[in-house]
Amino acid sequence: MSKSGAIGAVISSGEPILDPAHGTRVERRIWDLVSRSPLHSLWDLRGIPIKVVAKHTWTAFFDDNLVGRAAELGFYFIFALFPSLVTATALLGLAARSASHIYYSLLGYLSIVLPHDAMGMVLETFNQTTTATTSGKLTFGLVAAIWSASVGFSAIQDSLNVVYRVKETRSYFAARLSAIGVTILLMGLVTLILASLLGADFFARLAHLHINVRFAAALAAVTVRGIGWLLAAVLLSLFFAVIYYFAPDVKRSQWHWFTPGAAIGIVGWLLASMGLRLYVHLFNNYSVTYGSLGAVIILLTWFYLTGLMLLLGAEINSEIEAAAAAKRLLVAEQSGLTIAAAPGSPVSMSSAPKPAA
Repeated sequence: MSKSGAIGAVISSGEPILDPAHGTRVERRIWDLVSRSPLHSLWDLRGIPIKVVAKHTWTAFFDDNLVGRAAELGFYFIFALFPSLVTATALLGLAARSASHIYYSLLGYLSIVLPHDAMGMVLETFNQTTTATTSGKLTFGLVAAIWSASVGFSAIQDSLNVVYRVKETRSYFAARLSAIGVTILLMGLVTLILASLLGADFFARLAHLHINVRFAAALAAVTVRGIGWLLAAVLLSLFFAVIYYFAPDVKRSQWHWFTPGAAIGIVGWLLASMGLRLYVHLFNNYSVTYGSLGAVIILLTWFYLTGLMLLLGAEINSEIEAAAAAKRLLVAEQSGLTIAAAPGSPVSMSSAPKPAA
């Protein structure tokens, strides 16, 4: 059987994404196409049923061991948390003298998604760190802090390489320098997300102070807070877009402002965070099991859920890409067979029986 015939035998229109039983050669061709020729829009499924993407996402979720990889990310996230906060405070200090106090106020908005006890531990540790850190120590420790914080993104790079079935071709230092640069960018985005909420509250208070008409003041405050939340949502989607663009070592990256994976990941992250807050509020018995480490365990669980939703979104995007790539191979295969079977084509003429001498 020819090479094109073999591909046509294993890729079917009813199931336009390959199963493991179809063989590794077709699987490799599909993922190579995903790496070399990404889609311009992941919202256009091009006739591929959603249930097909959902089925293969579910299978790949366990095949890629995303549960275990999310636990790995959770560990690296908590390892990089406080160096990241100190670094972000130092960067903010270039523009504001009372940087630690400003960032302390910004971090308070994390209580929207982070359980109360874990949030208290973060603020207390951050306060102790910034109080004990002098400007000289911070200057010399800035590079080390950024390097430590980039470990979390390096773990994301490894996980998304697995999700997209690619091998890391960047050198260790090139990958780490990329991780450091993206880490600084992500810290800036987190600061802007929190600052948009803080700024919205600030201007809402100004509206109540300077607008005498109560209805107009309330309307202005609601409008300003709505704009702040909308800006925070846009920046959060940009946060996911930056990770999904820079993390996997694909041959050609395609920038997507907002993807189905990011949408499901963000909604799942918000629901998981609220669910964890509700669980901790209703069943406040973690201290019985973990004692003084209870707040640390809650924070680690929240980071685990964060990593899990991040990887789930990437898995959804990759399976959409793979389904589209498999369908493109199918269409190319069917087109090749049609041309080969057309009268007068070189293939059909060569396969025609020769007249007897």
